[in-house]
Formats: sequence, C-alpha cells, structure tokens
Amino acid sequence: MATTARLKERYEQELRQRLIRQFGYTTPMQAPRIDKITLNMGVGDAKQDSNMLDAATEQLGVIAGQRPNVRRARKSIAAFKLREQMPVGLAVTLRSDRAYEFLDRLLSVAIPRIRDFRGLNPRSFDGRGNYAMGIREQIIFPEIDYDSIDQVRGLDVTITTTASTDEEAFALLEAFGMPFARDGRPGQAGAAEAEEAEEERRKEEARQRAEAEQAALEQLKAENPEAYERRERAEEG
Repeated sequence: MATTARLKERYEQELRQRLIRQFGYTTPMQAPRIDKITLNMGVGDAKQDSNMLDAATEQLGVIAGQRPNVRRARKSIAAFKLREQMPVGLAVTLRSDRAYEFLDRLLSVAIPRIRDFRGLNPRSFDGRGNYAMGIREQIIFPEIDYDSIDQVRGLDVTITTTASTDEEAFALLEAFGMPFARDGRPGQAGAAEAEEAEEERRKEEARQRAEAEQAALEQLKAENPEAYERRERAEEG
C-alpha cells in the first residue's frame, strides 16, 4: 500500500488550515498548494561529447527519481555552433507525491549542504505565485556519488503553485520550511513603498504651507507696506 508523502500529509493536516486562517479563505480549495516542480539541467557540452548527455541524464534521473526528457534545439545558430535538434538541456516534471518527496529532500538534506548558505532569494517569485531557484552543484544531493561524477553541474528548480499572488506562494513555501533570506520578502516592498509615499506626502504638505505663508506675506506687503515694514523691524529687533 502506497504511503502519502510526509510533506503532503503535513500540508493536508496542518498547513492548509493555517493558510486559510491567514488569508481568510472561504473554502479549503482556495488555499494555495504545490502544483508541480520542474527540474532543468543544461547540457550544452553534449554537442561535443554524447557521453556527457548520458551522464547528466543519469544524474538528474537519480536526483528526481524520474527519468528526464531531452530538450533539443529548435533551430540552428551558427555563432554557437548549434544545429537543429542538438541536445541542449534536460527537464523533468514532478507532480503529486513525487513533487512533495523531492521538496522534502531539498529542504531537509540538500539545501543544508550548500556552502556559505545565506538564505534563498525571496525576490525570485514570478508575480504569479511561482518560485525559481538555481543550484550550482548537483553534489548537494546525497543521491549523487561525488567520486563517480564526470563534472560538477548546476540545475534550476521551478516550484509551480496554485497561489494567485507571490505573497500567498511565499507563505506556502515558508510554511513548508523554505529558508528564505529576510530582506526582499513579498509584502515588504509594498510596505516600504507606502512609507516612502507617506514621506513624500508630508514633504508636499510642508512645501504647500511654506508657499501659502509666502503668498500671504507678499499680499500683506502689497496691501499694507507700512504694516509689513513694522513686522520686519519687529522680527529684526
């Protein structure tokens, strides 16, 4: 009997209700969830050596737990010595339990092995509730045997959610335990912009008051020069 992925079970039993309370959803179906996770790995060097394509395919397959598809060039580009249908990348899409299982391994094992890690970039949302991150070395995944790899390769991870805004997607991924950096989180930019707008409003009001006072003085000088002169002498005294 198949068991439910640990993170998926936690989402259904705990995190979904937390998100419903946080954003005031009226039905559980409105709560954002993981739709799919896509892994991409470039294999530009494979046009010179087909063994590199085989090695990269095996490594990405081990990481994802699913065999990747080869992405081929759609047209020839002479400047890059690229011909149509040459392999340029590998991609694999994970859904349902496999997506949650990969996310679990990414958060609990792989990311903690990144050298000099200072948090994931919270600005890497696309405006539609999806998040992308780059991994420089495939060796952070324990499934990869460092001694047996032909070269260090990077890959891109794209997490597609059902969230309609970046703020909701951020709350979902943070609830799962994604270690985001503090600065640049969705919602913070809006607060900073609002504060800046308020400061500009205060400056504009002060400018308008100063102009009104100056206009009143000019009117006083024009209508009653003697009174204006007396005011000036009083200020000097």
